[in-house]
Amino acid sequence: MNIVLWIAQGLLAVGVLYAGWMKAVQYEKGAAAWGWVKEVPKGFVVTVGVLELLGALGLILPEATGIAPALTPIAAIALAAVVLFGALFHIFRGEYREIGINVVFLALAVLVIIGRL
Repeated sequence: MNIVLWIAQGLLAVGVLYAGWMKAVQYEKGAAAWGWVKEVPKGFVVTVGVLELLGALGLILPEATGIAPALTPIAAIALAAVVLFGALFHIFRGEYREIGINVVFLALAVLVIIGRL
């Protein structure tokens, strides 16, 4: 089970690292790739990106280093909330194609939450 959890954590971390990096560091590329970015305040998009980057670190570092491993499921819970709110955001905007990745990330986060608690 530990290997499955590490795979889930790795996949989720890579996914949110990419999304967070595009939102927080490469805002212009994110705006070009995702149309909704242009219609939301830049500060909000960058804040969500930073939270995703921190969440990705929280998924891996505490468990890998053995320093405060209880933070790993907490990071997964926080990322699940971000992803859930992202899915709701896309639903309200009628962007149903965008929800698929949210569902995958949410499933991975729930797996990590259950497995690491």
